[in-house]
Amino acid sequence: MNGEQVVRVAVPVPVRRLFDYLAPADTPAGVRVQVPFGRGRAVGVVVEAGVEPGVDTARLKPVTRVLDQRPLLPEDTAALVSWAARYYRHPPGEAFQHAIPGLLRGGRQAAAPGEPAWRLTAAGRGADPAALAARAPRQAAVLARLREAARPLTATALAEEDGARARWRDALARLEGKGLVERAGPAAPEPVGPTEPGPALNAAQAAAVEAVRGALDRHGTFLLHGVTGSGKTEVYLHLVQAVLATGRQALVLVPEIGLTPQLVDRFRRRLGAAVGVLHSGLAEGERLAAWLAAAEGRLPVVIGTRSAVFTPLARPGLVVVDEEHDPALKQQEGFRYSARDLAILRAARADIPVVLGSGTPSLELLALAEQGRARLLELPERAGAARPPRLELVDLRNQPLDAHLAPRLRQAAARHLAAGRQVLLFLNRRGFAPVLMCHACGWQADCPRCDTHLTLHRAEARLRCHHCGTDRPAPAACPACGAGELLALGAGTQRIEEQLAALFPGHEVVRIDRDSTRRRGALEAALERARAGRGQILLGTQMLAKGHHFPNVTLVGVVDADQGLFSADFRGPERMAQLILQVAGRAGRGEHPGEVLIQTHHPDHPLLQALITEGYDAFARRLMAERRAAALPPYAHMVLLRAEAAAREAPAAFLARAAALAGRGGPEVTVMGPVPAPMERRAGRWRAQLLLQSSRRGPLQRLLDVLLPALEADPAARRVRWSVDVDPQEMF
Repeated sequence: MNGEQVVRVAVPVPVRRLFDYLAPADTPAGVRVQVPFGRGRAVGVVVEAGVEPGVDTARLKPVTRVLDQRPLLPEDTAALVSWAARYYRHPPGEAFQHAIPGLLRGGRQAAAPGEPAWRLTAAGRGADPAALAARAPRQAAVLARLREAARPLTATALAEEDGARARWRDALARLEGKGLVERAGPAAPEPVGPTEPGPALNAAQAAAVEAVRGALDRHGTFLLHGVTGSGKTEVYLHLVQAVLATGRQALVLVPEIGLTPQLVDRFRRRLGAAVGVLHSGLAEGERLAAWLAAAEGRLPVVIGTRSAVFTPLARPGLVVVDEEHDPALKQQEGFRYSARDLAILRAARADIPVVLGSGTPSLELLALAEQGRARLLELPERAGAARPPRLELVDLRNQPLDAHLAPRLRQAAARHLAAGRQVLLFLNRRGFAPVLMCHACGWQADCPRCDTHLTLHRAEARLRCHHCGTDRPAPAACPACGAGELLALGAGTQRIEEQLAALFPGHEVVRIDRDSTRRRGALEAALERARAGRGQILLGTQMLAKGHHFPNVTLVGVVDADQGLFSADFRGPERMAQLILQVAGRAGRGEHPGEVLIQTHHPDHPLLQALITEGYDAFARRLMAERRAAALPPYAHMVLLRAEAAAREAPAAFLARAAALAGRGGPEVTVMGPVPAPMERRAGRWRAQLLLQSSRRGPLQRLLDVLLPALEADPAARRVRWSVDVDPQEMF
């Protein structure tokens, strides 16, 4: 082992363990290495270096190549990924792959596309340019220019005066060989220029800013509970400004891509600083450039979706999670981690504050505040002159519907449109109609692979499954009896869009859902039409409900509020209330008062009544009392084992074996199931699930320590596809 050491590598394979290899003695943790694996080669990340091997070192294979000169992942980021892989029980190699940009997973050099920028090394900062001036004047000039600029420069920037880029590149290469300069990746985005002043903070906003600003030098968890339109983003901006003034960086997480464009624009204009973006909608080169700039400290602010929680930061100072209650912050496939929970952990480990904002906080965060583990900061009023909208339930029973709007909502919409205002209608169901049925024989268009109906998309004359993606032409006649009268039952956003055009002629309808915004730039274009007032009627799904500012919208209509009341998921009522209040918050954000009409067949339902008459706080207290009595989260912890297979019996049989093993975990763990999944057949596969529950996390984790290896070794595991979901947010 002369000149060698044992390293533990996270190899991207679906195995819950690390692998030992021999590597050069100077190989640090955090670098990528190419290693032999099976019959081929793989690119993994060194998680531990200089470890005691688990087997005779003579049996260990050497790494093929060390790909990075210095750690790609700093120690704190690598530790966060390792912790998440262990806690969420995901193969560590796949977890590390998830945490790095796609372009780096295959062994590519850790340099962003485009012209590299260069900076002085420690040796370069101590070198005397005058000593080089006589024999290498261009190298001396490079050292002097880099020292003067105090930031990385490209060869193009160095050649601004004489245009001799090739000679400057040659000088940079020679200085790199001497260890005096190093590549810093492409230059970070430039600041946008002079900052724009923001509105004056009200008393509640100022108090929230001061509370967090007073804790910028230590860890603290802050729940910023602000009613919709109360100015939570202004609080974020003031806090990020304070952090940037100390020379540190801020990480801001948002639940969905659709929320980033306007937020990024607002941050850039207000801060006058470079703001990077990280989400799946970017080109891989753009993501890599922002990721490297953040890791090297050249990007003061990073705004990103879920996976951005793993972004390395050279000088972390603040973490913000906007809309912390949103289920999109929990990954539902593969590496099933909660970005919100990891953000709290990351801030605690870095000893910096984390601010979690929401107009409708999750019961988990309210419980943390109740236990004193998070400080509650409240913004009870809308910012500026805007006033909260008036909420009213509209009883749909025995009402004549047109465009699925009751007379009360139709009349209100006509009144607001006549006054030159905008109307927003919310329906969380896309497509034209959820059911296509034959009037003669009762045949229905069912998905051949799922326990659900195919949705009719009439504009394209297609039937689509919104669960598995099945897509086929809509028939002209009944496939069962040949009759030609096919009825489209129910309504989706496409159908209501068509009906609204007839009901309110002369008023443009802007529909915003996943179907209407598939093309690149379509969402931004639709939102711009809405903000500019060219679309008087805005219609959409939850894409339209979150975070958007439409100052001329004075009426919001919730077309169907009943979907969440009778959900199979115990979180259904909580999600329903959050969505209703989110979309209601789009009304009356400007100088004119807002009105919200909520259509329901159950106007006397106690939860709806509590929400409308007493507000979200009373609604949440009632739900928390129910959860406490039923021993459900946040007063219990869960692990959901899911299994699926082409054969109907296989998933339940496998989970029955898991239940028998889990039953040995002791009295602190309750085993429930196995039972069929709420949608038992999906994408042609049969599904079942097993729920493990405990009042404490420790017993669950200890049970998983023995249960998962036993299941992996069970021959029955080869007949199913199975997964483990720690702290599940969706019970499907």
